[in-house]
Amino acid sequence: MNNTSADAPRPLSGTGSGPHGSHRSPGSHGSPGSLGTPSRSRWTSADLSLIAVFAALTAVFSILPGVPLGAGVPITLQTLAVMLTGMLLGPGRGAAAVGLFLAAGLAGLPVFSGFRGGLGVLAGPSAGYLLSFPVAAAVVGLLSGLVLRRARRGRTVLLFAAGLATSFAVVHPAGIAGLMLNGHLSFPAALAADMAFWPGDVLKNLLAAAVAVSVFKAFPRMAVRDRGAR
Repeated sequence: MNNTSADAPRPLSGTGSGPHGSHRSPGSHGSPGSLGTPSRSRWTSADLSLIAVFAALTAVFSILPGVPLGAGVPITLQTLAVMLTGMLLGPGRGAAAVGLFLAAGLAGLPVFSGFRGGLGVLAGPSAGYLLSFPVAAAVVGLLSGLVLRRARRGRTVLLFAAGLATSFAVVHPAGIAGLMLNGHLSFPAALAADMAFWPGDVLKNLLAAAVAVSVFKAFPRMAVRDRGAR
């Protein structure tokens, strides 16, 4: 019995056959297992280079001579580097850069204040501040991303506010906890010791915001990338 055109088997829809070309289902294009949406969170070689550069920048700012204080934690430019890194790189890359700096120091490289390094710093009074830095870079990166997406004017003031809010919400509470735990200070004494950093942090966050805005003007693409994923 001969098959007529009505009896001939028809190709299943979506299999890629037919006179009008293939019809791919979502996720069929690209690499196997992909969902058809290009990943924006995958870091490129340029991203990795920026992470390494800003990790080195944080190390340089850390080992510059600081102002010693009685609590055993000197005033340095570390927080300036941390805030600037988060503002410029965003939450993911910023936290990675500062985390790389921290990991290098804990591994023994002398990148902390006073050319110190090694796990012994975790027993010192500055441990709380150091451990807060990657989190601070991520938080200020998130806040800065909101500023860059929603504000066209007054960015310096808003980035300064983002940095200052991060300092007082993340860095200082962790620093006070470290002073109490490793420095054996009471809360009032630890708070008083931490307050010595407040004026400098105001100035450093203002400088970080001003530098970040200048960089964004010179390199506009740094301000428009998908910072939430990076």
